[in-house]
Amino acid sequence: MIKNFRRKLFRSSFLALSIMLASCNAKAQKAKTAPKEFAVQKTEAEWKKILSPLAYHVLRKEGTEGAFTGKYYKHYKNGTYHCGACDAALYQSQHKYDSGSGWPSFDQAISNAIHYDVDYKIGHRRVELECARCGSHLGHVFEDGPQETTGKRHCINSAALNFKSSDKSQ
Repeated sequence: MIKNFRRKLFRSSFLALSIMLASCNAKAQKAKTAPKEFAVQKTEAEWKKILSPLAYHVLRKEGTEGAFTGKYYKHYKNGTYHCGACDAALYQSQHKYDSGSGWPSFDQAISNAIHYDVDYKIGHRRVELECARCGSHLGHVFEDGPQETTGKRHCINSAALNFKSSDKSQ
């Protein structure tokens, strides 16, 4: 009898804890900063018209492409990486490095090109990177970047970027 009571108590405690954590996570996911007014604004229908399905998923729905699958993961030409939605210049190629993460990584962005926000989508706090011009989701920033520069790793989806070469021969 005591054994059954303990088992029921454990199950009900576990269930209550699970519900509480799910509730906290749902509240935390909504805890983004107040919406910022971006210079480029379009309706979702307009974004869908101009973006590929993958780019729309990443840029507008805050999705993530698969690791090691993006076209810019192993891309090392000289030039500038631009927002795939509004074409704003975001990153210079000299700040790109191979982090081994599976996504293009940069130690810093072009000044004032990035808007920083916070998300809790995976249950803990992450700093989200958005285009400062249109608000499109680019990726996240982590504190495990090259210590000899900024110590930051801007982990960016290739689907969020377009590259413009600075090499005149290309």
